[in-house]
Amino acid sequence: MPQPAVAVLEAALRARKLDRTLTTALPALERTDPSALVPTDAAALDACLRGGLPRGQLSEIAGPRSSGRTTLLLQIIAAVARRGEIAALVDTFDRFDVASACAAGVDLDRLLWIRGDQVGPWALGPGPSSMLERTVDRALKALNLVLQAGGFGVVAMDLADVPLVALKRIPYTTWLRVQRTIEGSDTACVLVTPEPLARSAGGVTLSLGAAVQWAGDSDRSRRLAGLELTARVVSPRRRVHGEARLAATAISTSHGATEARRCIV
Repeated sequence: MPQPAVAVLEAALRARKLDRTLTTALPALERTDPSALVPTDAAALDACLRGGLPRGQLSEIAGPRSSGRTTLLLQIIAAVARRGEIAALVDTFDRFDVASACAAGVDLDRLLWIRGDQVGPWALGPGPSSMLERTVDRALKALNLVLQAGGFGVVAMDLADVPLVALKRIPYTTWLRVQRTIEGSDTACVLVTPEPLARSAGGVTLSLGAAVQWAGDSDRSRRLAGLELTARVVSPRRRVHGEARLAATAISTSHGATEARRCIV
């Protein structure tokens, strides 16, 4: 191919931000502009992320049940609100707990809560379910509408309770369209999933684990005191990497529902 044609092609790829892929030999992009990141306000985690979650990228918080997924998500939403930005949450199965959010410091005036349908356990089994698929499909459409509207610091989608077999039936092109929608924007899109599902080439995966801490001497007096979270940061070509340990304390309530009211300290 003549050299002028190569130069034109390279210029076109750069203009569409397609000049860096997972297969190129180019050095990793430097994350030096603080305005391109969304800090989580958890010092240890932000240190691993070199400032925070990347804007204009699709990232994910992945981990099994009771690994601190919701706790970390509330921490991120609260941090966004404290900086005067607006966050949005696509709550697929209507599991968002307002009391937990308030305890974590979330400013509800700066949160757009998109409530999905409450789907019973009978529809969350390993087999296909038309109700389950319709619920997830509506949540994905809501996610795209919010991302297209713009103006949000963080847009999160809670897929934590969706069975893995149903998640794997979502076409990967769905996530490519999400990335195309937010590319170049100030929005960081975050998926909350039971295991790594999808991220963009510039996004990160926060792989979580947790150790439960109990207080009390006997079985009857034992209560949840907190969690010790471990967040392993994974990104393409180790652009950012490392492991952060965070403490999540339980906040007692008059109803005794401490396990649902936690905040990162």
